[in-house]
Amino acid sequence: MKCEFCDSETSKKKVKKQHWFKGRLYIVENVEAEVCNECGERYFHATTLDRIDKIISGDHSVKEVLSVEVVSA
Repeated sequence: MKCEFCDSETSKKKVKKQHWFKGRLYIVENVEAEVCNECGERYFHATTLDRIDKIISGDHSVKEVLSVEVVSA
């Protein structure tokens, strides 16, 4: 596929995705994405995003809990 930003080609890769669900932030590992080979823009298929929501909304194992700072510019 072509990147919408720089018109370069993308490749399928496994990435970490920051994902908001019901007001909470999750980091999901090993998510398939199309990643631009030039600028790094990531694209996720709707079915992948739906699957992440389903995983998070059900019983799931937690690998790690992180503390995140929120700042205002």
